[in-house]
Amino acid sequence: MAAFPLSQDPHRTSEVREKVLEVAIGREVRAHRRKQEITVSDLSEATGLSIGMLSKIENGNTSPSLTTLQTLANALSVPITTFFRGFEEARSVVHTKSGEGVELEREGTRANHQYNLLGHIGANASGVIVEPYMITLSEESDVFPTFQHSGIETIYMLEGEVNYRHGGDIYPLKPGDTLFFDADAPHGPEELVKLPARYLSIISYPQDA
Repeated sequence: MAAFPLSQDPHRTSEVREKVLEVAIGREVRAHRRKQEITVSDLSEATGLSIGMLSKIENGNTSPSLTTLQTLANALSVPITTFFRGFEEARSVVHTKSGEGVELEREGTRANHQYNLLGHIGANASGVIVEPYMITLSEESDVFPTFQHSGIETIYMLEGEVNYRHGGDIYPLKPGDTLFFDADAPHGPEELVKLPARYLSIISYPQDA
């Protein structure tokens, strides 16, 4: 398979993020001032803010108004949102232990097709919803479900063997195999070759889908 350049580095380390908003803003103001080799006195003259006030802002000792932040942003030629970059916001996490996934009935599910939702995070900063499932197929069934929904899906085979349909094609999946596809095409297990079969199904789609 040809290698494609990725837009994100999964091993990239993040900057230290502040839990106090005033401190985070102060750090950013100071960093951009120094980067542009502007003295506190120069910034005071450009913004009309006193040197004492600027010192309080840079040291996180005061909570500047939006008007003040906009004035600083204009003087430093940066977007006002830049000053909030170092602030640590709450991020959701879901820890699901073995056997504790929520078992549910998925539309089109047949008997002996078990779907366990391993976690769910609703609205979030990424703008993407991700639904990870553990799917277990334990017995032969006369009819296999064909799903069709928005988003991208990834299947990773853990146990057993399944011939999996995507559109007009059939893909034999064995342990360690991955299938990554546009979920808008009809898809689902076409033939259960070796049971029991278990695989991870990870579906991702935009929040507003």
